[in-house]
Amino acid sequence: MSELTAFDTRLAGLVAALSPQSRKAMAATIAKRLRKHQQQRIKQQVTPDGQPFTPRRPQPLRAKKGRIKREMFAKLRTAKYMKAKGNADDAVVEFTGQVQRMAKVHQYGLRDRPSVRAKEMQYPARPLLGLDAEDMKILEDELMKLLII
Repeated sequence: MSELTAFDTRLAGLVAALSPQSRKAMAATIAKRLRKHQQQRIKQQVTPDGQPFTPRRPQPLRAKKGRIKREMFAKLRTAKYMKAKGNADDAVVEFTGQVQRMAKVHQYGLRDRPSVRAKEMQYPARPLLGLDAEDMKILEDELMKLLII
């Protein structure tokens, strides 16, 4: 671990030496790459730990027949709702607007009403956002690419 602390301090010094505009551009690029990876993971229905999402609960017997159901979070992972932002200090991937509340319920497994007149129910935790080893690799690659050039 002691070898890595010297590398981290040197890397932090290199990043701090950049101008605020170039740090903002670097953070925006990193945020976009992380958002793309998060979107792919949500499409695969996998948590950041690599576990599959808890499947939806079975629908009642009286539900309409022949309906084709979308996969979970199909619209939620679009760029309209999943924003990537970068400024001089940080890179952020977040959900915006009303979907932020829904994403929070699924991220942490909270209680919510599926519709206005429905009973409140407990949702299983399905972590949508999080960092894994692949995200850290993306971060390292982008830092190296932008600092070496």
